[in-house]
Amino acid sequence: MRYRTLGDTGLKISEIGFGTAGTSGLMTIESPDEQFKVVKRAVELGINYFDTAPDYGDTLAEVNTGRILRELGIRPIITTKVEIRAENLNDIAGHIERSLDQSLTRLGVDYVDILQIHNGPISPAPDLQGSNYQRLHVDDYFAANGAIEGLERVRRQGKTRFIGFICRGTDGREVRRLLDTGLFHVINASFTLLNPSAGLPKPFGMHVDDDYEEVITYANSKGVGTVVYGALSYGLLTDQVVDRGEFHPLSRGLSERQRPSLEKAKALGFLSISGEHSLAQAAVRFILMTEGVSTVLGGFSDVQQLEELVAVSGAGGLSPELMTRIEMAWRSFV
Repeated sequence: MRYRTLGDTGLKISEIGFGTAGTSGLMTIESPDEQFKVVKRAVELGINYFDTAPDYGDTLAEVNTGRILRELGIRPIITTKVEIRAENLNDIAGHIERSLDQSLTRLGVDYVDILQIHNGPISPAPDLQGSNYQRLHVDDYFAANGAIEGLERVRRQGKTRFIGFICRGTDGREVRRLLDTGLFHVINASFTLLNPSAGLPKPFGMHVDDDYEEVITYANSKGVGTVVYGALSYGLLTDQVVDRGEFHPLSRGLSERQRPSLEKAKALGFLSISGEHSLAQAAVRFILMTEGVSTVLGGFSDVQQLEELVAVSGAGGLSPELMTRIEMAWRSFV
């Protein structure tokens, strides 16, 4: 395993991180024994960065991650998050304190290394209803008793070392506004072969549902590290799905919204080269080529998926020939 420095934090984190989101199913619905086996193997292979959130499995990911880390007797670098919903808008800072206290209890630790806002910044104000937390008006970050105040409050209390937030695309201007404060240390962003706009200029004419407007490049210029999520486009960029249409039994499978993306993933099937790398490995090698990327989160469902992606660390980038073919495929996405 190779390690990279996370922005200006001084933290050395593994190039492959351990994601615990419910899309993979491992840390939310799999058996405790299987969870333990996969996490133990991840640590053996050098993974030292774990990313979780209260929303993953309705707190189950935090509970299970904390339990297994205690059983293993280790303390890796831990990131968790705060989801801000409509009911929290009148006391965002207080909600951040309360949410983190609950997360610390579930994880069984006194502090986390990084606390992030799980809402992507946006303007104008989003229509938050019910359990929705995907977006948050950027002004709610800056407001009195807002998100920045809450994050700074728990940092002063020693409950987190560093702070960050999530980018969800079509929020480049708001992301830059937050990064310009100099207060943030980490962003999470989606950067994939199906949507490279977070780390590269969007190919001319290419349509993406969410344009990330090269936020990785801008964050890097500010000394802010980037953690990449959704690297395999939620399972689409795998040989199993492209060749056989098979999703892992624990995963959520193919949604209707993903069907157009599946056809694009098939156009990249040439990246699976026997004896060299699978499509998933090529997808991660592509991401790790980009300056500013600190780690790529794996959404592992089992040990085999874990070992497949960990093998990428230190393998280097894709060849110029493959990059040319990728760019040709991107033109077909217009």
